[in-house]
Amino acid sequence: MRLRFVLACVWGRILHELSESPPTIPQDAPCQSPGTATHSARFDRKSTDWTVLSSLQTDSGKTMSTRQPVSSADLRPDDWRAGLRVALVHDWLNQMGGAENVLEEFVDLFPGAPVYTSMYGPDKVPDSYKSWTIRTTFMQRLPGVTDRHQAYLPLYPAAFQRTDLSRFDLILSNKSGFCHGVRARNGRRKALHVCYCLTPTRFLWLYDQYRQREQIGGLLDLGLRPVLALLRRWDYAAAQKVDHFIAISNAVQQRIRAIYGRDSVVVPPPVDTQRFTPDPSVPVGDYFLIVSRLIPYKRIDLAVRAFQDLPRERLIVVGSGRARESLEEMAGPNVSFLGWQPADRQLELMRGCKAFLFPGLEDFGIAPVEAMSVGRPVIAFQGGGALDTVIPGKTGEFFAEQEPQLLREAIQRFDVHSYSPADCRSQADRFSRNAFRRRLLACLEDLVTR
Repeated sequence: MRLRFVLACVWGRILHELSESPPTIPQDAPCQSPGTATHSARFDRKSTDWTVLSSLQTDSGKTMSTRQPVSSADLRPDDWRAGLRVALVHDWLNQMGGAENVLEEFVDLFPGAPVYTSMYGPDKVPDSYKSWTIRTTFMQRLPGVTDRHQAYLPLYPAAFQRTDLSRFDLILSNKSGFCHGVRARNGRRKALHVCYCLTPTRFLWLYDQYRQREQIGGLLDLGLRPVLALLRRWDYAAAQKVDHFIAISNAVQQRIRAIYGRDSVVVPPPVDTQRFTPDPSVPVGDYFLIVSRLIPYKRIDLAVRAFQDLPRERLIVVGSGRARESLEEMAGPNVSFLGWQPADRQLELMRGCKAFLFPGLEDFGIAPVEAMSVGRPVIAFQGGGALDTVIPGKTGEFFAEQEPQLLREAIQRFDVHSYSPADCRSQADRFSRNAFRRRLLACLEDLVTR
């Protein structure tokens, strides 16, 4: 009851603030190209609401990353990054996923740069993060925020827009939510703000899809709509203040143009091709494979239904989530649910599968590239980021609509001997961590030094 009361209070407060002072939305938003900012003022931690948490400890012993901290001493004096004051911005640090993999690359590329985020759960991310300088907002003090961060949806704009990072030379935000709303200008001070956009905020702009899949209706739906309308206004206005956008895929680039009216360049996210390597000694098995969180929008139900009519084929599903029970109820005896497996076991299963199945619509899709990296082909829905990564007839195949019948027909047409493991690996190498670093640094250097 206490948590519900607190949530009701903060929702009411943010609604009042947003309705009383709605952001000004420009009629046109040309992409600005300011030169490199140079500031003599030192960053004053007291001038913000951020709390330094780099020394937080945890007794969990949880380790999810093998990265080693790097030093600014690793940069050559003639490196354009040397002496550049950089602020890294991330939506939240209470879970692990593709966004956090990107953030780890940012930290390696800009050693010593502080990471600004709404809140931080040290027990929910790799222990290596403790070596970072992590600064959080007032949201860190909210009850249960690291476990239920979605419940505080309306507070993220306030948390980020109160944050003045204009003293930095470069702000690099890693956005799927609201972190692009940090302040880059204060009077004559102006930082160059580059947003690496994983996607325009899905819950705001694709709400109808979420409403249908999550069965949101009745009073909850009526209550959410005015909140989301205000948040969409804020989100759009914040996007107009970003200097440059970088998109993770052509699909996201198109979405940035459609929603924000902004141009962007595409730099695909990093895939750990050094870990996902082929092993010719592993024989190809008799199963197809899915590795995914089991939540509705991943559309694992398409594959489960397709295999109802493929009794001679096997499907192995690795992963867990709230949709697992319903998926198991509809599955036939030829579908096995293994839950989450250790990384080595996932790699073993991936190396031995006939093909990797990817039925969902994703902004990019790391898992299919990991499958190609070990030399296995992919059968994917023809949309989203898969259009950038899968080459039909060479590294896999598409099915045109998210219908079980079309996926079933693609599996029936599939010939495991028609795809070269070397071709799959070569395609995956285009999305390696080294390729990501080269592309991102070249893009940023152009923007900073022009």
